[in-house]
Amino acid sequence: MAPDDSEWGSDAPARQNNLGDDERADATELARSQESLQSFLHRQALSLRLNENDSAALRFLIESLNDDGYLEDSLPALASGLAGDDNDQFDDLVHHFQVALGLLQSLEPVGVGARDLGECLSIQLRALAAEDARQAKDAEGEEQAQVYKIAIAICKQPMELLARRDFKRLATLTRSSEELVRLALQIIARLEPKPGRRFVDVERNIVIPDVIVTKTGRGTNIKFRVMLNPEVMPRLRVHDIYAGALKSHKGEGSQALSQRLQEARWFIKNIQQRFDTILRVSNAIVERQKSYFVHGELAMRPLVLREIADELGLHESTISRVTTAKYMATPFGTVELKYFFGSALGTETGGNASSTAVRALIKQFVSSESIKKPLSDSQISEMLKEQGIECARRTVAKYREALRIAPANLRKAL
Repeated sequence: MAPDDSEWGSDAPARQNNLGDDERADATELARSQESLQSFLHRQALSLRLNENDSAALRFLIESLNDDGYLEDSLPALASGLAGDDNDQFDDLVHHFQVALGLLQSLEPVGVGARDLGECLSIQLRALAAEDARQAKDAEGEEQAQVYKIAIAICKQPMELLARRDFKRLATLTRSSEELVRLALQIIARLEPKPGRRFVDVERNIVIPDVIVTKTGRGTNIKFRVMLNPEVMPRLRVHDIYAGALKSHKGEGSQALSQRLQEARWFIKNIQQRFDTILRVSNAIVERQKSYFVHGELAMRPLVLREIADELGLHESTISRVTTAKYMATPFGTVELKYFFGSALGTETGGNASSTAVRALIKQFVSSESIKKPLSDSQISEMLKEQGIECARRTVAKYREALRIAPANLRKAL
């Protein structure tokens, strides 16, 4: 099991690449300008003096990388796809791919071209070790070189040992002390497990809200205005000239043309009705979840689809369709309409607490816990009981997993 992305940083110093002074560019800056990983690598490859076959092999490997910068297919698999049953060509391609892979892994960003996480981290560690060896003093350099050597050895072990931070087992496997293993893991934690993610187009992750909620008034007079986002509403109409021409047409096929005109009008009416329903549902949600818009997710109240359906005289399936993949911009960020619906948990006072609010409490508890003694699911369950909320340990575990929070033993600090 590989460590979760949240356990890794991206502050490892970058290597010098093969570009000239005028062509050298930082990977982050290039990512901001929306240059793809492949384009960045191809530009670096231009400065390499390669023969035609090695150059073609390098281009092929670059184009075979996934978004994270990994080479998912093995070199024989790539060669087999090109050579088919020609064994001589297969051997030749494997040779050129092996040469090209070494070149690819020498380019920026550090770690690109790895076949798995262990290799990716090892590439970065060797680069850091070489950089530190040039700068460190003799005594310090020897000690640091030993730590890097252990770190590289750790990356060759099963990744679940690294994820669990099993110091004793790793110390045994690498024939070193637990203290050196801890120092090595501190270095590994600063590495980038996905070298290509800087180049992923961030625009495709932008959510454009369908509904916008704004706050007006102050104090006890706070009100919320709900409006459709004009940017997502299609501007549709039947052009008057064409509608008039269709109406005045009395010749052959006039009935079919009139039917098409009516269908166009029905289509526009259905679109308008769809957005009207989204607005009605959004208004009902804001009215029932007013505390959320004032105080945030901790104030979310239990709400089910049936309540909104009964209020608006619609079927539950209609509410489900309207709230799926539709987003609302709120004072606390943009969220999916389904976010406002949550089951109820009992409280000591006989009332109900929203599962959304309970998840928010769990997230709050974990964010303020001691990094040396993280809270167990049982402890979190007891803390919720102190807040008057009945929530079993299994339910806490389910909510924690939904929030993508690791178990207590994996949240321990290095």
